[in-house]
Amino acid sequence: MATVFVKHRVADFAKWKKVYDEVDGLRKEHGVTAATVHRAPDEANMVIVTHRFKDMKGAKAFAESQGLRAALERAGVQGAPEL
Repeated sequence: MATVFVKHRVADFAKWKKVYDEVDGLRKEHGVTAATVHRAPDEANMVIVTHRFKDMKGAKAFAESQGLRAALERAGVQGAPEL
């Protein structure tokens, strides 16, 4: 099992969340077994996400996937995510 923590700033949380929900199939395809979404209490557009994977291979494949890159762009992620 592997858990990945991601922190990134988004332009608009509601827009980001809509795209995040739309790509649930992509997460499942790469072996995500659990996920959580959090927001910084003092900065509504700072998002922290956790994804639990079956194994590290799935985590790496997800992080490197073209589908994830496209979703991040569509969702309005600003800058590179911190892992």
